[in-house]
Amino acid sequence: MSLACSLTELGHQVLALDLSKEKVQEASEIVSHAIQIDAMDEGALKDVGIRNFETVIVAIGQDIEASILVTMTLKDLGVKNVYTKAMNNRHQKVLEKIGADKVINPERDMAERLAHHLVAHNFLDYIELSSEYGLMEMRPPSNMVGKTLKEINLRKKAGVSIIAIKKEGEIVTAPGGNQLIEKDDVLVAIGSYDNFEKLQEGE
Repeated sequence: MSLACSLTELGHQVLALDLSKEKVQEASEIVSHAIQIDAMDEGALKDVGIRNFETVIVAIGQDIEASILVTMTLKDLGVKNVYTKAMNNRHQKVLEKIGADKVINPERDMAERLAHHLVAHNFLDYIELSSEYGLMEMRPPSNMVGKTLKEINLRKKAGVSIIAIKKEGEIVTAPGGNQLIEKDDVLVAIGSYDNFEKLQEGE
């Protein structure tokens, strides 16, 4: 429901499907369309024109078997992008093997982001892009403040690239080498987590 609400707020057309009449009624107040159907019924999915949607998200809760069967059915019907929520690592492996285009493991992903935040005091947020690489929002360590991106040369020294800088509510995208780093900036960087550790205070 939270995802459907966020997508709608971003201006996207959202079709919500659920077996629960109550949930469909709740969703109908948020999204463009909400229909009560059994998502494991292939005929019902065809009837709502599921193949016409660019992306389908399977956010079934505790019923692991249902999420697997629905994911398989969607791929068999030719849906281009199927994103499925996993309850655990084993569930995730099964979903990947049957063709889910992206598997979201919210509990694991949130735990990793929190861990990165807790062990690095100037790291504000971490978004995993793969098992090795991610995007990091961070406050600049004191040894960077007052210097330009060219002077600190993070790409060469730490294997990390600054792709944007947040300055007083504004965002500088693709900053040039002469961009000065100030104390209250928020740096948006891409790289491996091992390389991010090199940016810690005093290193």
